Amino acid sequence: MSLKVATWNINSVRLRIGLVTKLLERWQPDVLCLQETKCPQGQFPSGPIRDAGYEHIAEFGQKGYHGVAIVSRRPFLAQATKPFCGKEDCRHISVTVAGTKPITIHNLYVPAGGDEPDPKINEKFAHKLQFIDELEAWFGKGCVPKGHESILVGDLNIAPLEHDVWSHKDLLKVVSHTPIETEGLLRIQKKGKWVDLLRQHVPADQKLYTWWSYRARDWLAADRGRRLDHIWSTAGLAPNCGKIDILKEARGWEQPSDHVPVMASFTAA
Repeated sequence: MSLKVATWNINSVRLRIGLVTKLLERWQPDVLCLQETKCPQGQFPSGPIRDAGYEHIAEFGQKGYHGVAIVSRRPFLAQATKPFCGKEDCRHISVTVAGTKPITIHNLYVPAGGDEPDPKINEKFAHKLQFIDELEAWFGKGCVPKGHESILVGDLNIAPLEHDVWSHKDLLKVVSHTPIETEGLLRIQKKGKWVDLLRQHVPADQKLYTWWSYRARDWLAADRGRRLDHIWSTAGLAPNCGKIDILKEARGWEQPSDHVPVMASFTAA
């Protein structure tokens, strides 16, 4: 049984619902995880999603900010959310779907962190570092249920490796690529024994981006991207990931998100 899981920071699901259905119809993922839905709980545009064949929807939303959701053609065996940093700001949702073994899919939206990489003067950056610490502690306790495989996706707002950014040297002091963030994300990966599936398929010495700023007049020509969106899996599932797609063309669609969808295709999952 094959499984295709996609992740996309949609930057307002109601504004871009047409792009969501375009993705679903064109690439046919079994599961799509969305971040930054900016949609109050209960107001998710489920009608067009269900019309596209995705009957199963889990959402965790709030007005105007943040928000995560998972839509699926496979039914959910369970679903949950987890608060971080003492806040109810809708940054995590998980579902479990049936597979060769049950597969728990975690969908995360890590805080962006603001502009100044100093937690003493920037509360947003302090929040991001606290979030990273709590995520590391959580996965260190073995949050993947015994007998399950697991997939972690989302806008993690960190480009951890040198070639995950257009210029390692220029971005070392820029939020999303500072050493304190990148080292923290790699600790989370190690603590949870996660496999970085994008880098399983694309060597670490090759440039790889999933986000291009709105500020660039011509984002494609400038190509100053960052890899902020990730798909990880447990080690037992990683060998079944036969393909990764970064759907770059979505960045050129009308009224696009500044992130593009990323999709992993699994066999026997």
